[in-house]
Amino acid sequence: MRCMGLDLGEKTIGVAVSDLLGLTAQGLKVIKREGQDELEELAQIIKDYEVSTIVIGLPKNMNNTLGPRAIMSQEFAEVLQKRFPQLNIVLQDERLTTAEIQRQLISADVSRNKRKKVVDKMAAMLILQTYLDKNKK
Repeated sequence: MRCMGLDLGEKTIGVAVSDLLGLTAQGLKVIKREGQDELEELAQIIKDYEVSTIVIGLPKNMNNTLGPRAIMSQEFAEVLQKRFPQLNIVLQDERLTTAEIQRQLISADVSRNKRKKVVDKMAAMLILQTYLDKNKK
C-alpha cells in the first residue's frame, strides 16, 4: 500500500505518491480545485495507486500557531476522512516547503512559467518525503 501527499492551495492541489516500499515520494500531478471534481480525481488516484494513507501539508505559522490556510487543511482532512473512512489521514507540518521548492527551482535556473506549473506537485512530494523519512520502519 502506498501513501499519497497533498499540498493544498486555494486553486490547486499538488499530488505525490510513494513507491510501494514507502521509501521515496514522486510528484504525480496538480489538480485544479473545482468542487466535487477534485474529490473524484483523488478517489481515482487512491484506487489506481492503492493508497492507504493520505498526508496533507499543514502550513503552520512560524510561531507554531494555525492560520487560515492551516485551518483550511484541517477542514479538508475532515472531508477526506468522511469520504474515505478506510484511509489513514495525517497532517504533516509543511512550514516553508513551497519557499524551499521555489529556491531549488530558481537555483536550477527554471523559468518562472515552468516553476508555476510544478511547484505544487514538488511541494506535495517534499511533504510526503518528510513524512516517509520520519516514519521509516
